Amino acid sequence: MKLVFATNNAHKLQEVSAILGDKVELLSLKAIGCNDDIPETADTLEGNALMKARYIHERYHCDCFADDTGLEVEALNGAPGVYSARYAGVAHDSEANMQKLLKELNGKENRKARFRTVIALILDNKEYLFDGIVNGEIVKEKRGGSGFGYDPIFVPEGETETFAELGEEKKNLISHRARAVQALQEFLNRG
Repeated sequence: MKLVFATNNAHKLQEVSAILGDKVELLSLKAIGCNDDIPETADTLEGNALMKARYIHERYHCDCFADDTGLEVEALNGAPGVYSARYAGVAHDSEANMQKLLKELNGKENRKARFRTVIALILDNKEYLFDGIVNGEIVKEKRGGSGFGYDPIFVPEGETETFAELGEEKKNLISHRARAVQALQEFLNRG
């Protein structure tokens, strides 16, 4: 089965491809010749994921899926949430985003947070949504060298290391994206 994953993020593509395995041939936007800057203007993760998937489906007429991920911090009323990638500005600067978040949490005891990924799949002209959540907390300083985004400051529940310290293999087993992709994979395997 061929599926287009509406991303050009090499990290995401690699992570999702490793989880889906060889039953699905995963194509990037570049592979289908899409260099468009796909709008992500919805105010929910579900809305953004659907917006991206519909954009690809309508223009390229292929089965596809898209995701949107947010880090939701309890003490910040769920922020940065849908704005996680551009929390510190439109540049999608992970370092600036982390620094802003750490500054916002400075002096706060409640550091509970959760990563949430929503996947929107369009298959045979039908839409499906899959959700993946991992609870955890924000540490006070960056730790670890792997991963991307907020990985160096997020420790998942039941672990003592950040996502960036756990390494790709372990992270891929327990991450929010892994959980959403596993739900997608189970759905595809039933079909």
